[in-house]
Amino acid sequence: MKLIIGIITLSFLMLNCNKKNSSSNKELKMDNKELINHIKLAINPKFQDWVVFKNGIYIIFDDADTIKDIHNEALKQMREFGPVYAGGPAGDFGITTLNKTDGWIVSGHGYGMYTYVNPLELSIKNPSDSEIGLFGRNKRDLDGKNPEIIFVNHKKQSLQILFRFLGNDKIGFYADC
Repeated sequence: MKLIIGIITLSFLMLNCNKKNSSSNKELKMDNKELINHIKLAINPKFQDWVVFKNGIYIIFDDADTIKDIHNEALKQMREFGPVYAGGPAGDFGITTLNKTDGWIVSGHGYGMYTYVNPLELSIKNPSDSEIGLFGRNKRDLDGKNPEIIFVNHKKQSLQILFRFLGNDKIGFYADC
């Protein structure tokens, strides 16, 4: 009888833990606009050409004037430098604490490629650089394996485009003139 009561109690606790975690994860999910605003504040304003991916990875282009299609170039770089493999250079990282917004930037393999990490994304109150870096590296791996651009900022155009993927082939535009 004690065994049955123990199993029921354990099951109840596990179900409640899962409900708590799933609801808290929904609260921590940033929408694209909020993510883009954090990244805008993280980037030095002298850099005007950059692309943001779904999981918070962004690529800054120094020479965007020489790039025919910044969208395709960003996808190419993400596919090349984004995925993380054990023992590979994409596993190395550096952490920068941000001043103009909450969070950190995780840098690593791939010139101009960075990952924004918001403190609310982490379950740890005072994370170490290693914990922040590993979390950021995981986000980078997600974007590297399934790259999805959500925003392009280009200095030559006063139009900033926000891609809202409603399906595989439907794209919406957001103008910020």
